[in-house]
Order: sequence, then structure tokens, then C-alpha cells
Amino acid sequence: MTFGEMLAVFVAGVGAGAINTVVGSGTLITFPVLLATGLPPVTATVSNALGLIPGSISGAIGYRAELRGQRRRILRMSVGALLGGVTGAALLLVLPAAAFETIVPVLVGLALVLIVLQPWIAKAVRHRRGRSGDPDGGPVLLTGLTLASVYGGYFAAAQGIIYMSLMGMLLDEDIQRLNALRNVLVAVVNTVAALFFLLAADFDWTAVGLLAAGSAIGGRAGSALGRRLSPAVLRTLVVAVGTVALVQLLARA
Repeated sequence: MTFGEMLAVFVAGVGAGAINTVVGSGTLITFPVLLATGLPPVTATVSNALGLIPGSISGAIGYRAELRGQRRRILRMSVGALLGGVTGAALLLVLPAAAFETIVPVLVGLALVLIVLQPWIAKAVRHRRGRSGDPDGGPVLLTGLTLASVYGGYFAAAQGIIYMSLMGMLLDEDIQRLNALRNVLVAVVNTVAALFFLLAADFDWTAVGLLAAGSAIGGRAGSALGRRLSPAVLRTLVVAVGTVALVQLLARA
């Protein structure tokens, strides 16, 4: 890489780390930059997965106050994230790139609709479920998050949007606590996918190092900002970023 390309990758890492912590979809910043440096798509994808891990971890640490009281939920959902992340990483190496191109925009578009309607859907679900419902969302949420993690291990762009839409419907929680949980699940998926790739794919270690440094900085800054946002502003920001993600995904399809 030239110095200019290295600087661009680092800056993209900072931006992705911040955006991932607040709303997700930071891969939509880093992935095009990595491709622009000349990396092949698969190498760019696996390098991106490993490089953004520090940002996910620093973002989760920044949200540690909102994670209190969610230990059981985190452990339960992390199992699904782990299994889904490994499956998605394996699919990346065996399936053609076109395999997800049709379904991904549909998933992201549906997730955006669910986030917009989330307050009303969540109220209806809670009313139907009553007091006997599982406070952790039950098998429906676990299955949905596991499937979303398969996509996350495969590509990762906008996986956080899908997580937020599912959890917002099925968990009776403040959106900031959901965002904290999302950061943990993304960190699990990125880490397990990257460990899988270490054994089966080629990385560009310069890109990985630059992204790691940048995303760690951005993740901490993003958590400081995101925790100050009101629920309405955070939901609006999620929808706005998700819409940009959907447009980019449709343009690539």
C-alpha cells in the first residue's frame, strides 16, 4: 500500500469503529476502501473482519453500564452468535459471491421496516405474550439472531441493523441496553469468524493492523457519543444509516 492508501484505511477504521458502536454498518465504509487499495474481495472481507474486532470490543466496554443485569442473556445469545458466525464464515469460503446478493437487500430492507414499526410491534407482542413470556425473547429471538449471525459471519454489513430490529420486537428493554447487547454479539461474530479465517484464508496484515488501530479509537469514541443519544434519535440514526446501507447493497447487486 502507498502512504495515502494506508491513511485512508486507518481513517476508515476510525469511522467504522464509531459507526459500528452507535448503529452498526461500519463495514460499508471499510470494505470499499479495502477494495480500492487493490485487495481481492475475499481477502478484503476477512481482513475487515479481523481488523474491526478491537473496535467491537472497545465499543462494548464503553457500553458496560448498559450491560449490567444482562449476563444470562449475553451468554445465551452468544452461543447463537458463535454458531452463526462460524457457519457464515464457512459459507464465504465455499459459496460464490452472488449467493447472498439477492437476499441481503431484502433482509436489510425488512429490518428497517421493523425498526420503524418497533414501538408498536413490541407493544403488540408484549400484550399477546403477557407476563408468562420469556424475558430473553425465547427460541424465536435466539433462532433469528443465530440466522442473522450467519449473515454477519459471511459479510457483516448491516448485521447490527437486523439484530436491533429482532431484539426491539421481542425484548422489553431500553434501546440503549439493546445497543449494548448488539455490540457484544457483533464482537462475538467478528471474533469467531476471524479465528476461522485465520485457519483457512489469506489476510492483508497491513490492512488488519491499520483497521484494528483505527477501529479501537473509533469504537470508544462511538460509545461515548451513542450513550448520550435519546431513544428516538438513536432509532432515527439506525434507520438513516440502514437506508444508506440498503442503497449501497442494491447498487452492488
